Amino acid sequence: MKDFVIIGGGIAGLSAAARLSALGSVTVLEREDALAYHASGRSAALFEEHYGKPSTIALNRASLDYHRTADVLSPRGLMLVGSKGEADLFAADVQAMQMDKITMDAALALFPVLNPAQVDRAAYDPGAWDIDTDRLIQTFAKTARGNGAQIVTKAEVIQISRTATGWAIRTQAGEYEARQLVNAAGAWVDVIAQMAGMAPLGFQPLRRSMARIPAPDGHDVRAWPMVFGAGEGWYAKPDAGALIVSPAEEDPAAPHDAYADDMVLAEGLARYEANVTTPVTRLLASWAGLRTFSPDRTLVLGPDPAQAGFIWCAGQGGYGMQSAPGASQLLADLVGGNTPAIGPDMVAALAPDRFR
Repeated sequence: MKDFVIIGGGIAGLSAAARLSALGSVTVLEREDALAYHASGRSAALFEEHYGKPSTIALNRASLDYHRTADVLSPRGLMLVGSKGEADLFAADVQAMQMDKITMDAALALFPVLNPAQVDRAAYDPGAWDIDTDRLIQTFAKTARGNGAQIVTKAEVIQISRTATGWAIRTQAGEYEARQLVNAAGAWVDVIAQMAGMAPLGFQPLRRSMARIPAPDGHDVRAWPMVFGAGEGWYAKPDAGALIVSPAEEDPAAPHDAYADDMVLAEGLARYEANVTTPVTRLLASWAGLRTFSPDRTLVLGPDPAQAGFIWCAGQGGYGMQSAPGASQLLADLVGGNTPAIGPDMVAALAPDRFR
């Protein structure tokens, strides 16, 4: 019998495996053929310390040293743009993300294809970083395996039963037993909870579509910042010599292998085009992912107060990559009885008992 079975092989489950494997034996069960197949493998990941709610920001801060030590960060910068009609949204974003306003000349120097006939204000944060998501995932997986963890793919969970000593989990890859069950199943987190006899907490997967387009007018985009429209109505981010553009939609969806909605993607590309001087003439690729949020849009981390041995690691939403080191360490601290690095008010804001 293992000490922990973790359901989910995305960034949530693998980071939890790395931390918990220092406390006991671990098995990770992933339903797909490969790790990080769903949301974790489709993220336009950026580390921006002030992105998210206060508890997420606390996790971001607790994650920074790990990201630096793992050497997964590279400079990117984040720019916010808006128009006169978006003044309130723009001002709210500047305040929330603690950005500095810049001149339009400075904005054009950073992102030369901006349309000054539409964009009349900008703000910038140089302290935003690209995250090498594959390296981060593999770093956590390597740590977990180095501590003896077993990571099993093609292991979709079929049944979960309570036993006298913990949990029995039947999967397509075989049967597993553990004293504690960690629910890190991403969009399927409430499905797994119900299989374990738990009441769902009301997690909602939200689809987000993305398109990869050629670099505008043949520009070298490698040093360009990520750009958000005011109110996060769209964003664009350099990616391997091209641009990723997203409508930044949040359309409710059932857990599934997500794909881009063509109409939503077209609308988002139109919003992007309105802010730049170069039209989009073709797509290199398109895809979508599911960003799963709890009812209060805050992560849910820690043991369930009503069911001994059931641990939540869920609701990462769009913050999973940047917050994973801090979130997984908090989880291990709570399970291991250690004092968390973040304050008790933030621990309470993330605790599952807020929903019970």
